[in-house]
Amino acid sequence: MADDGIAVSGLTKLYNNVRAVDDLSFTVSPGRVTGFLGPNGAGKTTTLRMVLNLVRPTAGTATIGGRRYAELADPVRKVGALLEASGAHRGRTGRNHLRMLCDAAGIPVGRADDVLDTVGLASAADRKFKGYSLGMRQRLGIAAALLGDPDVLILDEPANGLDPEGIRWMRELLRSLAEQGRTVLVSSHLLSEMELLADDVVIIAAGKLVQQGPVAQVIASTGGAQLLVRTPRPEALLAELGAAVTATPVEGGALRIVGADGPTVGAAALRAGAEIHELTVERRDLENVFLQLTAGKADIL
Repeated sequence: MADDGIAVSGLTKLYNNVRAVDDLSFTVSPGRVTGFLGPNGAGKTTTLRMVLNLVRPTAGTATIGGRRYAELADPVRKVGALLEASGAHRGRTGRNHLRMLCDAAGIPVGRADDVLDTVGLASAADRKFKGYSLGMRQRLGIAAALLGDPDVLILDEPANGLDPEGIRWMRELLRSLAEQGRTVLVSSHLLSEMELLADDVVIIAAGKLVQQGPVAQVIASTGGAQLLVRTPRPEALLAELGAAVTATPVEGGALRIVGADGPTVGAAALRAGAEIHELTVERRDLENVFLQLTAGKADIL
């Protein structure tokens, strides 16, 4: 495939002098799943709408394969998008909804059955949309995004309403599409799922970029492992450890320590005469890092 990456540069959107998106720049590479993360009101959906030419930027650009979405010769075959799962007429069947979209886009109507099978809705193809569960509506929305067999997929909260089996199915589908060389950008609040699914993450808060990079690199960027330490003499232990560590009190009288490993803490406790009642290594994960990076930066619009 050609380079069908997404490039966002200096993207800004003002609503009544409120900066929903503020000088935002990031890239999304082909052949990888990129998670687009941020607190409520961070500007994620507004950004995706600007990428898809549904909202006009106040400043900056968003391109797909080097072109703005409006400049793409055949956008349905270049970009597939899911921004909400309620875009079908309640009285239409899933199959008829997709066939209508095929007709509008000049795609053979047989493609509707192909994507219904891909998303696991073949048995519900002739049921009306009003009878679909939220999870089924999400699957139908993903099917619509796949109709043009696009090189780029942009999905906003695609796991909303899916049960655990459905979330695993979606993960496997998106991974397989990325492995084919497609560009996959996924906005989600499911941080544990993003850690399993994504190769890269873009984290924003209050419309600004907070961090971008491979998942493992982003997790490592906030420091090493944390230790949960419980002792009846925390002051003595911290005095022995010195200024090289950072300690934060947590519920129950324990300390969360960063900057020292288990043997170092144990040796310091021995020297200080501080009996250790608990010493647990806490693995850093994407949720911990996300909360640390976005703390105090949420901006509900």
